[in-house]
Amino acid sequence: MLEEMKDQILKFVQKTPQAMTSRGLMKKMRVKDPKLFYRAMDQLRQQGVLQVNKKHRVRLAASSARSKRAGSPREKRPFSGTLREKLRGPVEKINGVKRAVIVSLSKGFAFARPEDGGEDLFIHADHLKSAFIGDTVVLNHLERSGKGLSADVEQITERASRLLTGTLVEGEEGLEFAPDDAIRYNLSLSRKSLPHLRPHVKAQAEIQQIPGTDRLTARVIKVYGNSDSAKICADAIIDQNGIRTEFPEEVLAEAEKIRKSKITEKDRKGRLDLRGLGICTIDGPDAKDLDDAISVSRTRLGYRLGVHIADVSHYVKAGSAIDLEARERGTSVYFADRVIPMLPEALSNGVCSLNAGEDKLTFSAIIELDKQGTILSFRFRKSIINSKVRGVYGEVNQLFNGTADKALRKKYSPVIRSLHAARELAEILKARAKRSGTVELDSTESRFVLDGQGVCVDVQPRESGEAEQMIEQLMITANQAAAQLAKRANLPFVYRIHEQPAPDRVESLADLVGALGLNPVSLRHSASVKTADFAAIMEQAEGTPAQRVISHQLLRTMAKARYDTQPVGHFGLALEDYCHFTSPIRRYPDTAIHRILSAYLAKDKQIAAHYTEFAREAASNSSKCEVRAMAAERSAEDCYMAEYMRQHIGEEATGVISGVTMRGVFVELPNTVEGFVPITSFEGAHFEFDGMITQYDATTGRKLTIGQPLRVKAVAADVASGRIDFLPVEPTPENA
Repeated sequence: MLEEMKDQILKFVQKTPQAMTSRGLMKKMRVKDPKLFYRAMDQLRQQGVLQVNKKHRVRLAASSARSKRAGSPREKRPFSGTLREKLRGPVEKINGVKRAVIVSLSKGFAFARPEDGGEDLFIHADHLKSAFIGDTVVLNHLERSGKGLSADVEQITERASRLLTGTLVEGEEGLEFAPDDAIRYNLSLSRKSLPHLRPHVKAQAEIQQIPGTDRLTARVIKVYGNSDSAKICADAIIDQNGIRTEFPEEVLAEAEKIRKSKITEKDRKGRLDLRGLGICTIDGPDAKDLDDAISVSRTRLGYRLGVHIADVSHYVKAGSAIDLEARERGTSVYFADRVIPMLPEALSNGVCSLNAGEDKLTFSAIIELDKQGTILSFRFRKSIINSKVRGVYGEVNQLFNGTADKALRKKYSPVIRSLHAARELAEILKARAKRSGTVELDSTESRFVLDGQGVCVDVQPRESGEAEQMIEQLMITANQAAAQLAKRANLPFVYRIHEQPAPDRVESLADLVGALGLNPVSLRHSASVKTADFAAIMEQAEGTPAQRVISHQLLRTMAKARYDTQPVGHFGLALEDYCHFTSPIRRYPDTAIHRILSAYLAKDKQIAAHYTEFAREAASNSSKCEVRAMAAERSAEDCYMAEYMRQHIGEEATGVISGVTMRGVFVELPNTVEGFVPITSFEGAHFEFDGMITQYDATTGRKLTIGQPLRVKAVAADVASGRIDFLPVEPTPENA
């Protein structure tokens, strides 16, 4: 669609003898989508095809005008001939080949992302060899120019699925398929598509290439429903990301057999019996998969922390149908209206869940800490517990802040001493983490409220109270101890790692921090940047309008956490050793760790032979599954936010500018909803982008910059794409 708009603009400019303003051009062309028009204009200007003078008049660039006068036919593909040379500039050839994945397709070109990292590579359609979104390819003829890297596809080594989800829309020639994935234009429908299709419907299609051409068509094979429903869009997102929703019969049969099993004397043998301790779980009110419980007591030297985790590896045996299915899923996936669990409900909500008043098999970390929160010693034991209370975060927060009523105090009386000791210890651990330089970022998570029909009727920031933060600190400590044990014993293992941020990203962050008026000196030596340097920046931003924006930028600067077999440390937590031990019901790496530590406790002399390859595969696959789940969750959240905002079109609110681009600014509202404000919507203004954080109008001196408040009106919300559009509400003379 963007490429079509660019073609239309070029045709119109070529036929128009006199230059006109971009706004006048848009009116003459009778453009219905101004946002798309200005995106196309920006790209044509950046590509050197069009020129826009100080009076905002549009004309063909000199080289394009010469081609027109010479009567040369205009190429359909925008990156060929003279224009392609103009875009590339001086070319440096690079020897060798590179493996990459195709990440976007546009009319006439594509981009591929190298498997070993680095910038995306441009590929002209003539050299794509029919590669498609998600295909793994080998690239050759690598070249670098002023516009970046380019290459040709040598071969496709792994073909991705040709099934995509999208929305049916009205096009110039009838119904078209607008893909959700990174295909940047609409596709015509194949004649073999399902019958009786209509616009505004979410659908799944098989993408096919017309033989002898580079044209793609879509054969619709499945219809989900109305694209204005976030619930329907979430169904499509699940399919698009390849997330399994149904368990095979073999898996369900295994799970049902386990559900009916009872704890036997054989199961109890050798386990540490902790049923007499004041142990409790603390989770959200709706949680059913309770996989962690705690007990804390004061000692002469400090504290004894017990973190007791559901012994999933006892029930889920290596190579079983349940294990293989859990490995494929990798993690539970959480949407506003549903949870797609890693394990069948018979396990996740049943036999493995640490329900109060029931004997449960667990894997316990018993950790001794001094009064400063230093770990003195730890031991890991298979155990059996009986949780005394099914705790709820909100209720525990009431206990801590003194607002709990008599009924609540009675409910928690069996574990009240443990809770108060846990509260003390968590405060010590939190203070210790702060001294070590841990970055405390603002939470950007959203909480969605749905009505009886599953429609989003409210969006609010997710609150994190004292109880939530307490459990987080205790779980971090247990995870740290498990990683330390594995490292000391030289076990094959699955570590949770968070590498140092890339130096170029740190430099960009330093520039932004300085532009916002903060002191970036600690970031300038990017090769030696420490977590504490990031914490110092966050401390400077605290209480300023830029606080949330800085938090976002710090998060974007950091590398993505992942799983690995090497203990390279965790930058964000400022820890040398870390892993995920505490959630085996919903994360496969935790289950893998339990299996390895169980073998260690059983004194398996062949542990390296048995688990080295298993740990490598678990780390690699779990990282991929986590990325897939996060992408699906975020896409669905965008749809739910748009669904909510559709009910508030025309309403005004004050937000904060959270991002600035050449085309406009992003504004985040206090409820976490973010929308886009086109720069063209500021009447009479002539803004120019500084390339970083500010749009500046030289005629008035007005600035639009990150962290600045801006009052906006909601004018559009598209559920299918998750796009939300705002317009600025300019102050009137009375309230200016």
